[in-house]
Amino acid sequence: QVQLVESGGGLVQAGGSLRLSCAASGLTFSSADMGWYRQAPGKERDFVARITWSGGSISYTDSVKGRFTISRDNAKNTVYLQMNSLKPEDTAIYFCNARTFQNYWGQGTQVTVSS
Repeated sequence: QVQLVESGGGLVQAGGSLRLSCAASGLTFSSADMGWYRQAPGKERDFVARITWSGGSISYTDSVKGRFTISRDNAKNTVYLQMNSLKPEDTAIYFCNARTFQNYWGQGTQVTVSS
């Protein structure tokens, strides 16, 4: 049974930083492309960042480029999202995604950025 458990969300002032973690189990983590998505109230779930299984390819949505950094530690089966210079528009539930032959999702962690 695949489990993705996010942590690290919270309330932060604009300009602040948070580091999200996603611990994976039940899958071959080193073979999975990992990503972060977010969903703001009343909106669809949107792509934020992705890192391939080897870490050799990374992509971001334009609005977070230069502020967010995705990374992974295959020894710890964990993917991270370092979020700096946070803005109120970054407020959302952040979801971890694992992609192998199937798509898997975590339960999400709330990030709230106050102005």
